[in-house]
Amino acid sequence: VQLQASGGGLVQAGGSLRLSCAASGSTFRANGIGWYRQGSGKQRELVACISSGGSTSYVDSVKGRFTISRDNAKNTVYLQMNSLKPEDTAVYYCNVWPLAYDKRYYWGLGTQVTVSS
Repeated sequence: VQLQASGGGLVQAGGSLRLSCAASGSTFRANGIGWYRQGSGKQRELVACISSGGSTSYVDSVKGRFTISRDNAKNTVYLQMNSLKPEDTAVYYCNVWPLAYDKRYYWGLGTQVTVSS
């Protein structure tokens, strides 16, 4: 499955953005999908994930503020981000979840989210 993230932008602290992850390929529905982010000088981290059955999980720092969802009819996964904070500033990527430790993945350019204080 190939994935493309979009929807980033510049927003003030407290604002909202919705990211979209468009997938191509017939196996989308069978895959768990994750939203990952990488801030400047930081390692990439998993922010939120959704299983093929719709179960969700979040990193503690975004719980209660971010919501991940999927629309299998549109082959798209969304990340609704509310109450954004400057520390949410990062390049956001979507990819399959979970990641296999012995595989290499294509990450693409991601989408930049910048939150100003």
